[in-house]
Amino acid sequence: MSLSQNRASAERIPRPSPSSARIPPTQAESVIKNIIREIGQECATLGEVTSETLIAFMVKAVVLDPSNDFNMDRPLLKSDVEKLVKICLHRLLDNRNPSLDTIKMQVYFDMNYTHREEFIEEHHRIVESKLGLISREITDNRACTREELESLYRKIVSYVLLRSGVGSPTDLKIVREATAALQSIFPQAELGTFLRLSRKEKERQLKELAMIVTGIRLFNRETGKGGEGIEYLPAILQEAIPATTEHIDSQLRIAQEQAYRYTAILEKVTKNPLLVADMQPHMLKEVLYNVRQYEIFLQTILSEIISCAQEVEMLTKQLGALLEQLTMTVKSKTAVPTSQVFPIFIALSNVWTSFQDETVLIGILTNLTANLERFLGTHDLLFPEKIMQELLDGVVVKTDLFRLKEHLEERVHPMDFKRQQWLFPETTANFAKLLIQYRGFCAYTLATTDGLLLPGNQAIGIFKYKEKYYTFNTSDAAYAFAENPDKYINLITEKAKKHAELIQLLELHQQFENLIPCSEFKDTVKRLIKPITKSETSTQTDTHILPPTIVRSYEWNEWELRRKAIKLANLRRNVTHSVQTDLSHMRRENCSQVYPVKHAGTQTKREGSTTVPRPQVFIAGLRGCSTKTTHAVKVNLTRAVDET
Repeated sequence: MSLSQNRASAERIPRPSPSSARIPPTQAESVIKNIIREIGQECATLGEVTSETLIAFMVKAVVLDPSNDFNMDRPLLKSDVEKLVKICLHRLLDNRNPSLDTIKMQVYFDMNYTHREEFIEEHHRIVESKLGLISREITDNRACTREELESLYRKIVSYVLLRSGVGSPTDLKIVREATAALQSIFPQAELGTFLRLSRKEKERQLKELAMIVTGIRLFNRETGKGGEGIEYLPAILQEAIPATTEHIDSQLRIAQEQAYRYTAILEKVTKNPLLVADMQPHMLKEVLYNVRQYEIFLQTILSEIISCAQEVEMLTKQLGALLEQLTMTVKSKTAVPTSQVFPIFIALSNVWTSFQDETVLIGILTNLTANLERFLGTHDLLFPEKIMQELLDGVVVKTDLFRLKEHLEERVHPMDFKRQQWLFPETTANFAKLLIQYRGFCAYTLATTDGLLLPGNQAIGIFKYKEKYYTFNTSDAAYAFAENPDKYINLITEKAKKHAELIQLLELHQQFENLIPCSEFKDTVKRLIKPITKSETSTQTDTHILPPTIVRSYEWNEWELRRKAIKLANLRRNVTHSVQTDLSHMRRENCSQVYPVKHAGTQTKREGSTTVPRPQVFIAGLRGCSTKTTHAVKVNLTRAVDET
């Protein structure tokens, strides 16, 4: 199918009516997706397999390029769509274009590289997904008979081996050793208890059993009593890391030598404009961008390899310490409490898992390095060694280090600037960690020489402008840039619009956020480390000393107040009725509380007294007698004191 027939398909690109050739803005996103799909199909028809991410980047790069005359402030026209598809196809199918190779390299690296923590997290997620099926078979098992229990136990052994990654579950010797280790901590008789657990408890116990069995097998390997099929990862990594580092170093040296040669030729062209026709400076700059981007990616991978080496060294020490501790714990003892050895076995398993993570990470970085090399093919096609020797005739090739030493004594004098701020190593904290613009290349040279990349020299001074930091290769360049920074920054921005690979190379994503496909590229937020040049202190007096008083019942909405008033008015006229029956009155829960009688007494002073005889006197004869005269007789009946 031809390109014109492809574009005529209404299913892929919405066509405007003849009366109005302009596509509504609401359809812009749909149109772009259709354009990407059409370009991908056309490339596949011509034998070029291209990812949607690369096509999306190319589409937006073509639209951004001012030489293509696309107006980004209005919707796409029919002619714009046709022109856009044509230009993108031409650039994507140009096999001798260093700029395309650089963009492909950037897209591939962004799609396949991430930080080590994310690499390891993704690896663990893949392992968990692979173990999910056998884990569900174990946790959902309802074994009852003897054969079913034996089958379940064999599945647990397989799960332990698969999770630990130390041996194949198809090797009979490894299975026997793992079964023996598992039976020592989890005999088959405990399967009944295991089956009664919840799913989460089963999963937790399975992971714990796998770690303990792994620790036992590692210890058996150390003592020479087992460890069948366990490869000693520390030794393997200690051989693999230096070999990988050496290979990356050699590739990095080759890339740097190529960059130095291209830079020297471009400097010659800059000083002598009459050589422009003979030396193809446009292509030279594109291959320079290509090799510089390759150098930056190699340095990123090399830093990750160095981190792996440091991690492996630390893990090796931890492994030796744990094995020594375990040996001392079980030495000459017939039985050791599980509370002492199980934590060590688990720690041993965790260290071994970290070794496995580093092995996987080294493999990924090695594969990433090998795949980056295929984006350097245009160098030999455009500039073979014979042509390079002719171009280098009479040219002095300088390394980046030589350029830094060449202007090491130069320095900007801050007194020459009234408003600009310059930073120096001896007066600025965090000087080495500042995020330099344009990846540390000289901003002035980049703007004035139409994109030449020369390393900036921080010893000259770092120019701070609008919270961003710039370096320069000479003091003259620094002075010139400081006179009008916005002018040179705009020149670099316009240069990046013409060469989209500079956006990634010079880290200009903030200025071209609309160029990066959000669905494909990862959002990486870099922390800007600001220098500590001044220290300020301040004090503040509290305005509101007392805690605020918040009236929870306050309502600002009059309609809400009206609603509450109506509710209260209705309640006033309502009556609540209740009825109890012989069957319901006993259902109410009653409780009563009584206090027992409190027996209390008081104690007063003790009283004392003395008792004296009570006087008793009896008078006889008062009742009368036979004689006319009464004769009374008084008798004293009072007892003596000593008788009382």
